[in-house]
Amino acid sequence: MPKYLITYHGGEGMPADPEQRQQAIAAFGAWAEGVGGAMVDPGAPLGQSATVTAAGVTAARPSEPMSGYTVLQTDSLDDAVGLVKAHRFVTRGGSLQVSETLNP
Repeated sequence: MPKYLITYHGGEGMPADPEQRQQAIAAFGAWAEGVGGAMVDPGAPLGQSATVTAAGVTAARPSEPMSGYTVLQTDSLDDAVGLVKAHRFVTRGGSLQVSETLNP
């Protein structure tokens, strides 16, 4: 069964207010519970990043940086997309990219 990397882009990020932060964590927990056995890795929020190229290393951030990730395992891309449609991150202004991982 294929695995799908869900990357989080844009959005408001994790709220600074402790109560709102707890609400965001609870919303993620409810979504993760709804995903059930498809959850391979709940992932984590991401912080600072650097880009490494043949020309060197830069701390410059892309216009829509990746702010987190999750890994799901489902029968198809359509199934994975269906599972993330209800993710609260989307209602907070972010977007989720769903990418199938390819195993050689």
